[in-house]
Amino acid sequence: MSELKLLQIVASIVALLIAIIGHEIMHGYIAYKYGDMTAKNAGRLSINPLIHIDLFGSIIVPAAMYFIPLILGFGGGFIFGWAKPVPINMRSVVDKGGYNAAMQVSLAGIVYNFTLAAFSAMILMILTPPVGSDSIVYLFLYIMTMQLVVINVVLGIFNLLPIPQFDGAHFLMYLALKFNNTKVAEFFYKNERYGMIIVIIILITPLKDYLLIWPVNTVLNLLL
Repeated sequence: MSELKLLQIVASIVALLIAIIGHEIMHGYIAYKYGDMTAKNAGRLSINPLIHIDLFGSIIVPAAMYFIPLILGFGGGFIFGWAKPVPINMRSVVDKGGYNAAMQVSLAGIVYNFTLAAFSAMILMILTPPVGSDSIVYLFLYIMTMQLVVINVVLGIFNLLPIPQFDGAHFLMYLALKFNNTKVAEFFYKNERYGMIIVIIILITPLKDYLLIWPVNTVLNLLL
């Protein structure tokens, strides 16, 4: 493996951890602002990555998604994953801030991802492409910043999808409850166990072109 390829992998991993850990911390932080101490008491508002890393979602899945396509000769894969969910007592959030607070908690991670993507894109406007650069540090920072844009956009759009168990569905669930529409809320709640099955269906069918690839490319074109 070349030095450049190794640098790309390490930079991508760092960018992924910044994206997924920050996403989870923001859920807990907004809940904390509304008086829910669950995440804080569990020590999950810390930026220490070790307490947020999930063996499957932060290590196994990203490694498999990157290296398996490479091994099969399909070219380099992409890195995607998740961190341990930050514990939140939504009943406490709703009691103290209402359903508006619950919706804010649901969208907090997505807002973080899109904000970080936009900020990283602004940094890229300042940095010059590292053509022929001998500085490993500069190459690393440039690649990591580029990956921060891509990974955060992917995570933001993915979590916006109204898939049971994901942030977009949580937002719609609390929005429905705000307007006393219990049927919609019950639908998302009762079908949470099917969330990952829906994700797999999207990823292995043409649905991914319309629900993920097109919106991701559209946002990336706007930012880059």
